[in-house]
Amino acid sequence: MSVEAPRVESRWISVVFLESEEADDVLGMIDRDGPLTAMAHLERWDFGDETTDAALVNGYVYDAVPVGTTDRVIMDDESGYTLTYSSAHGHVSLLRSYLTPPEAEEPANLGTAGGRSRNRVEDIDRDRWLRVPASALRAQYRKFAR
Repeated sequence: MSVEAPRVESRWISVVFLESEEADDVLGMIDRDGPLTAMAHLERWDFGDETTDAALVNGYVYDAVPVGTTDRVIMDDESGYTLTYSSAHGHVSLLRSYLTPPEAEEPANLGTAGGRSRNRVEDIDRDRWLRVPASALRAQYRKFAR
């Protein structure tokens, strides 16, 4: 009899979501210095297990990155972070990949954020995606740290 390891699924938790006036500084940073700088800036809101626990309790856990029709999406496969933003709607969001065994999941409404329906990442145009090579991200972090 063979024992199978539990299957681990990747989900997304919200690290920070800023809108309106709160998002203006970060949207300006994106225009001025690029989305990688904004991603590095927003990572300061990630407090590890505390952020994960808060997202699980408050229902900010998603099967796919929640995006709107005007959102831009920047993914960093190495760090597990994804930045979404829309200048037109004035919001910025940083999400982190979260690995969880399926039996530990709590049922949640994964298709909404704050009561608003969001499109799944798979439904958006691929030309709006930017996958960041790890070497570019490391170079950007070095620049950001100086």
